[in-house]
Amino acid sequence: MPAPLRLVFLGSDPIALPLLDWLAGEASRTGHGGGAAEVAGVFTQPDRAVGRGQHVQPNAIKTWALARGLPVWQPEKLTEDVRGRLAALNADLALVMAYGHILRNDFIATPRLGTLNLHTSLLPKYRGASPIQTAIAQGERETGVTLMRIVRRLDAGPIADVERVAIAPLDTAAEVEARLAAASVPLVSRALPRLAAGTLVFSPQDDGAATYCRKLAKEDGAIDFHSPAAVLAARINGLFPWPSCAMELNGQLVRLGLADAVAHSAALHLPGETATEPGRVLGADADGLLVATGEGVLRLRRLQRPGGKLLRASDFLRGFAIAAGTQIPSRPMSPLVTTQR
Repeated sequence: MPAPLRLVFLGSDPIALPLLDWLAGEASRTGHGGGAAEVAGVFTQPDRAVGRGQHVQPNAIKTWALARGLPVWQPEKLTEDVRGRLAALNADLALVMAYGHILRNDFIATPRLGTLNLHTSLLPKYRGASPIQTAIAQGERETGVTLMRIVRRLDAGPIADVERVAIAPLDTAAEVEARLAAASVPLVSRALPRLAAGTLVFSPQDDGAATYCRKLAKEDGAIDFHSPAAVLAARINGLFPWPSCAMELNGQLVRLGLADAVAHSAALHLPGETATEPGRVLGADADGLLVATGEGVLRLRRLQRPGGKLLRASDFLRGFAIAAGTQIPSRPMSPLVTTQR
């Protein structure tokens, strides 16, 4: 049996934990054989202030590495000194997943077999900072993890393999992210033996089909009820749990955690011509609050008032009554995707 590859991991997000557990031989229950690599060290982002109290805390990747006695580096910038530390590890491969730094060419080329990246979309779609949220918000029914070589252009490197993941109509970014995290394990388990044997083939991306997604901001939670209900439901689900969509009711921003679109004929109606004005509350059914949109009816299934818990609509409405006929203001929505970089 060949010796395992000596691997350096670069990442800063908990999405990589299932893969790290597998690499460390701690996730044999996945059914994917281990032993193809050993983690020699970890590079991650510096400790940051988090939460309402803004306490400085290590991220989940650093915590994982320290618990296993692995060396950890947290550079603010990837200087020549940092590259020297990578070289000193004498690694066969660097593997990157949600790291948060742009890598220099000399850094990429330092390991013997180069540097590979795990990107959570089916490239060339959704290159950029928010591929999970954006794929859901755009109404996709499938996404995946792509294993690629890193190049200096954003997520444009040649592709070795993908692991596909389905998106159900009521999936939020939280559920899809968990499935993508798990999907990285079979993807890497297939690739590492072939990489070591020199048989892993990389194919160029079709740059003409590339789309780009940006870093999300709190302002992206705006909802314009003049848009179709299906578009709004996808955006609400895709942007949960962060930045999360919200609507203004009685002077409060109510957070939206889950939604779907229903046929207009299946929804409740108010009498008169104003019943279908976008943003007009039509009533509620067993599953949610019904709101008229530019096309179809939006059903808001989970809601949260400031300082409260995210609740099913039926529970929320018992403590926060929203009368049929209430007009919810619309706010302009910024596009999440571009074809230009």
